Amino acid sequence: MVVDFPKRVVHGGTGKRQQEKTSKKVLDFSASVNPSPPRFTWELDPDRLAAYPDDTYSELKDRIGNVFHRDPSEICVGNGSIELIRVFCSVLFRHSSNNRSFSLEPPTFGEYALSASLAGATQARDPSAAAVTFFCNPNNPTGLLTPKTEVLRHLHAATEHGGMLFCDEAFIELADPGESVADVIDPSLFVLRSLTKSFSVPGIRFGYGFGDPAFIEKIETARSPWCVNAYAEAYAMEALLHMDDLAVSRDVIEKERTLLASGLQALGMRCTPSQVNYILADYGKNVAGLCEMLAQKGILVRDCTSFGLPTSIRVAVRTRDENRILIEALAACVL
Repeated sequence: MVVDFPKRVVHGGTGKRQQEKTSKKVLDFSASVNPSPPRFTWELDPDRLAAYPDDTYSELKDRIGNVFHRDPSEICVGNGSIELIRVFCSVLFRHSSNNRSFSLEPPTFGEYALSASLAGATQARDPSAAAVTFFCNPNNPTGLLTPKTEVLRHLHAATEHGGMLFCDEAFIELADPGESVADVIDPSLFVLRSLTKSFSVPGIRFGYGFGDPAFIEKIETARSPWCVNAYAEAYAMEALLHMDDLAVSRDVIEKERTLLASGLQALGMRCTPSQVNYILADYGKNVAGLCEMLAQKGILVRDCTSFGLPTSIRVAVRTRDENRILIEALAACVL
């Protein structure tokens, strides 16, 4: 029997695989993580590895609740934000909804459509009738940040027809947390967050979300038991105490982003005005060859063909010296 099954989504962050493949040092501009994360001391009691984590994650949720002024019953946690996207869709479409349709505005993160499809949903022909609207803020790959007032208009539109708004704020701490809707309590709103981008620890895999207690309870039931391992939990407990330190990161990112964008534009690329730690740059022609030439130089960028943008690359904002290396390598490839 032939089954129409969706294909995996293409992601950046392939530096580890490339380094293992070539045994050469790699500069990975395809992974959009904080180039200047807060530094702090933290530790894990080895004895904690001898026991299962507390599957209610009560201490962790209390810490998140204290930081964001939310009740623990409104908080879910997961093994990375992608697990929560998957579980959200499973709960909404497979277990509790007759309307199995979603809407989103491309280009955007591919995991929304994939997770919805895996749960049996289809993209709505009429976005105003969708069961859920996926909204990424700041958007990936464009880096555009939508003001809170506009996000609330999207929420109102979803509420009017009985739908939900799924707002992914994985990068908002590196843009402007003042535009977050994590403080908005509404049964039609689910807000997704991540520590791993802001603190530059993608290997930890830790995500969390805010929503209506009844819906959160379903997510907590549907997710894998003990989904946050003891190592990730210990790191998150400490990192959550350093959220204010990310103001320094935002200042660094803004300065380096301005210089990097200027360098890209000087090479003839057209940059979308990003407000976060990555830049979408249009090369003007298919980027496959360009990405391959850069890879041969040990530099990875995100080919945006999978976003429907075959003439664009997405590059992370890294340190001053690393950004200069990228511009020099690009110049050698395009000039």
